[in-house]
Amino acid sequence: MQVETIIKNGTIVTPTQTIRGDLAIRAGKIVAIGQELTMTAKSVIDATGQLVLPGMVDAHVHINEPGRSEWEDYRTGSQALAAGGTTSMIVMPLNALPARTTAAEFQRHQQIATGQSYIDFALYGGLVPGNQAEITAMAAIGAIGFKAFMATTGTPIPGDFHNVDDFDLYRGMQAIQATGLRLAIHAENATLTDRMAAEQIAQGHTDIQAYIDSRPPLVEVEAVRRALYLGRQTGCKLHFVHLSTGEAVHEVQLARQQGQDVTCETCVHYLALDTEQFKQIGPLAKCSPVLRTPQVQSELWQQVQAGYVDAVTSDHSPAPADMKANPDDNIFEVWGGISGAQNNVELMYDVAVRTKRLSLQQFVQLIAAGPADLFGLQSKGRLMLGLDADITLLDPNQAYVLTPEDLYYKHKLSAYVGREFQSRVTRTLLRGRTIYELNRGFSEQPSGRFLTNQTQAGEL
Repeated sequence: MQVETIIKNGTIVTPTQTIRGDLAIRAGKIVAIGQELTMTAKSVIDATGQLVLPGMVDAHVHINEPGRSEWEDYRTGSQALAAGGTTSMIVMPLNALPARTTAAEFQRHQQIATGQSYIDFALYGGLVPGNQAEITAMAAIGAIGFKAFMATTGTPIPGDFHNVDDFDLYRGMQAIQATGLRLAIHAENATLTDRMAAEQIAQGHTDIQAYIDSRPPLVEVEAVRRALYLGRQTGCKLHFVHLSTGEAVHEVQLARQQGQDVTCETCVHYLALDTEQFKQIGPLAKCSPVLRTPQVQSELWQQVQAGYVDAVTSDHSPAPADMKANPDDNIFEVWGGISGAQNNVELMYDVAVRTKRLSLQQFVQLIAAGPADLFGLQSKGRLMLGLDADITLLDPNQAYVLTPEDLYYKHKLSAYVGREFQSRVTRTLLRGRTIYELNRGFSEQPSGRFLTNQTQAGEL
């Protein structure tokens, strides 16, 4: 049998074992995995000394096109993701403008991304006040799921994304339940966070510690409990994004044990950074939920190690430099979001596998198979025969210090600049074709395809 490509001499990480050998690709699919494959190939990639991993499926990415393309667009965002070993992304319905909360905007955003994204992409629809009538239509044209904020979000600008109150959340869950798709929720109590922030500012406390104090773990845990109850009443499938506390994950696990269809994710930064590092790094590490204390982070790690977290994501949330600056020493005025997509695989490998917190199989489950399963991406997330040859080569012993020049983001900003990584992505393949090489960059034009949920249960 002749194939297009053979990756030789690598350490191949499958869902069940690690194999030192070769992997063959034909017509964009994996057709053989074994030792010393004898088939002929048009091209051979020598992966000696490297890990051969499934490409990351990043289920939480913000691309700001259209409307705020100067923050990040599909070309720059997808390049950064590909350079970091990600081959599929699921794009949130904000912070583009107008937000993706109608069928018309959904179609427009899909058309914009097509031909611009270097990696495959799926799109969330948004649940905002008063748009329940759009839910079925967005599901029918390919929404991977829906996203809602319980925390305050949005600006007075027409078309911006806004959070829901309990009434709109409940009605939205009823509408989404009928589609069979998941509702992804940013779970923080809006009243508590808003009032606590106002209290800190009124007292003249505007430093990083004040921001940390304004969003304690209880605001996340309370919101998770409330959403779980509404989910039980409506039968809506739920997915909690970027959980930052072990207690919140524990609540999700309890609900799951009681038969509720609910999943959750955390982000690489909640596992790698804590409050002390937030104070050292400054505004570039501001996000919500806020980074947690070492003790709370340890509790989160315990839940991850127990297998109670379904996915690890980036929550890549870029912004121009002036929005991350803090000239008035008021952290509350700084944009809340971490640009982290480019270093997901390397950082997660360093903090999870190198430290022996997780096995290689647990690692690839969290960054690839888990998120692919959550959103019905049946051909993604695993190195298995017949699946897409979405592959990342990671050199586990190539240490480097991240500089702004390494970044492909539109704005060369990252909370990780200056950090020494112990591993490095050297090549990324999408459906068998090399889209990124460390020493060559990007030689091909964007070829990312639109992905839909292939296992959604409802009748639209």
